[in-house]
Amino acid sequence: MSYDAIVIGGGFYGLRVAMHLRERCGSRSVLVLEAAQELMGRASYTNQARVHNGYHYPRSLLTGYRSQVNFPRFVEEYRDAVVSDFPHYYGIARTLSKTSARQFELFCRRIGSKVGPAPAAISSLFDSSRIEELFLVQEPAFDSRILRRLLLERIECIGGIDIEVGVRVERVEGRHGTIEVHAPGITFRAPRVVSALYSGTNVLLEASDLPVIGLQHELTELALVELPDELEGAAFTVMDGPFFSLMPFPSRGLHSLSHVRYTPHHRWSERAAGETRDPYDLIRRLQGHSRFSSMKADVVRYFPGARRMEHRDSLYEAKTVLARSSGDDSRPILYRPDHGIPGYTCVMGGKLDNIYDVLLELEHQHAA
Repeated sequence: MSYDAIVIGGGFYGLRVAMHLRERCGSRSVLVLEAAQELMGRASYTNQARVHNGYHYPRSLLTGYRSQVNFPRFVEEYRDAVVSDFPHYYGIARTLSKTSARQFELFCRRIGSKVGPAPAAISSLFDSSRIEELFLVQEPAFDSRILRRLLLERIECIGGIDIEVGVRVERVEGRHGTIEVHAPGITFRAPRVVSALYSGTNVLLEASDLPVIGLQHELTELALVELPDELEGAAFTVMDGPFFSLMPFPSRGLHSLSHVRYTPHHRWSERAAGETRDPYDLIRRLQGHSRFSSMKADVVRYFPGARRMEHRDSLYEAKTVLARSSGDDSRPILYRPDHGIPGYTCVMGGKLDNIYDVLLELEHQHAA
């Protein structure tokens, strides 16, 4: 079966890239292939559901600034999926933090993100001997299920985009000016293929005898918790170091709890052939091994007001960044056109709002 373009991966990036190829890059027929039985059911769902407005990256001015630039565009495009009816507080720890309260405030003002002091009633819920200062910021959440619905409604209106779930791509191969995408029992062909596989990027590259990309992976646990009534409807993030974040998780009506120290259960890097591992094989072994008790014990040291939060569930997923980003906390996009095969492009972003930088690169490539 032949198409103008094929997108491998049915997460948020894969669906949004398919729309862009159809609307802005001259592809009259686009195919999206997703290995799971559900679209946007992996990393697009299992995350903090944070719509980044730059605050999270005080050690990477460019990442913070690009988040702040992309923030209003994402909010406008997906307004129905954005949940903003809650206050969000960022606390800066007195010790072990890589950023001081003064540095954080200056960073926010430099990138243009609004920041102000938290009310005294909220600050009193934290241990002042451990928290230097608490700030009120503007950073909403998103409901991934509503986001998926919005994308699929728009795809249906656009037309020309086919979606196949339960199709695991085994390898890609360049042949006679086209790219063959091989899945069990069927081969698809297109002159242009975009891999939006996130943590599975190198698995397919190695299976296709193509150069792997320097990536770092973490197998992570996102705890879903119920907060006491006095904290319900607010978000709390303590940074910049081995700390934690409590964010509304709208699709479940709970809060997510992530912790820099305890959320990652396992970490590894891929820089060459032979080092790749399928993260979803590893995730299956991780199910049920929760570190919530360790997360909570550390949270209440800084935030005694959260002592009565209750664990309701845990979600396990792979988190992937460029290997060179592990030290400075930056989140640049991965965009590799013609990666080993003319017309084969690998894309990856560390945040949902990175998508606009990916779409811009696709337009530049199309215009070239």
